[in-house]
Amino acid sequence: MSVPHRIAVLALDGVVALDLGTPAQVFGAARADDRTPLYAVATCTPGGQPVRSSAGFQVLPEHGLELLDSADTVIVPGIHAGSPLLDGTLAAGVTDALHAAYARGARVMSICTGAFVLAAAGLLDGRPATTHWAYAPRFRRLHPGVRLDPDVLFVDDGRVLTSAGVAAGIDLCLHVVRTDHGSAVANRAARRCVVPPWREGGQAQYIERPVPRGTDNGTAATREWARQRLHEPVALREMAAHARMSVRTFTRHFRSETGLSPAQWLLQQRTEYARVLLETTDLSVDRIARDAGFGTTAALRQHFHTRVGVAPTAYRRTFRHPSPAPSPAPRSTSADLGVVAPGRPDVSELSTTTTP
Repeated sequence: MSVPHRIAVLALDGVVALDLGTPAQVFGAARADDRTPLYAVATCTPGGQPVRSSAGFQVLPEHGLELLDSADTVIVPGIHAGSPLLDGTLAAGVTDALHAAYARGARVMSICTGAFVLAAAGLLDGRPATTHWAYAPRFRRLHPGVRLDPDVLFVDDGRVLTSAGVAAGIDLCLHVVRTDHGSAVANRAARRCVVPPWREGGQAQYIERPVPRGTDNGTAATREWARQRLHEPVALREMAAHARMSVRTFTRHFRSETGLSPAQWLLQQRTEYARVLLETTDLSVDRIARDAGFGTTAALRQHFHTRVGVAPTAYRRTFRHPSPAPSPAPRSTSADLGVVAPGRPDVSELSTTTTP
């Protein structure tokens, strides 16, 4: 039996309680078809000493920084106190432990303001990264050498990954599960955690802004209507008509709710559906191009490479995870999966993805 992937969660003083529990919850829900755990999650602190959480309780760890010596992945949850937030510095012992883990090949991740810790350790210099949008001005002031993007849910830069605030840590962890084991495993983990396996748009829709006036019901119903028709041409005027709005009003509401234009959103949906088909079916690339609404193989290749970074055939070779025929998954609805594959009830799940 294969050894589970070892994850070390490094809790520092002022650790955000939700961030601290997220890795154990999400990765603990990731199981193989035979229910074997795929990850083993443990928590550590400097010196194995108790640290304060942001929720008014202490964390009593079972490990010190030596846990990082054998971890395959190191995750730093957000913090609401301490020198990384105040002046951008970090204790030498913690810096050395993080550098040593990265140097020997471990994947390093942060949730929310945990990015301040990675930046203070020098692991984000010159890299793209994100953090909680409310802390973006402070982050830029302390770490001008980091290419900060506060408008995304997470950033995957190879072996260094960062997420935006609070619940975006769930998105990042599911993305990692999906990258490691494919859509089916990530979707099962998301279902066990009762969260969608991926979220639309970027972080823009979660940034504080004035609440718009109006009494309409938004564009959610129209988005679901469009999801069911990804294999068909879906024009902006048709979406606006379905929502009973003018094109201009519909576009404004749509962008406010999703952070994307209708055209960008449709392209995102089609690309994600193509990813699922590539991972979970033996359909030809030409058939997938038609079923996902790209029309031609050339269009699929162009948009897929632009968004995902590889050609569809290369993606299939990398992310296809063949296994013995599993038991049929319970039927699910778009409410708990985020999307329903149009016209194909046997392919009803979409996976987590990086945000544009």
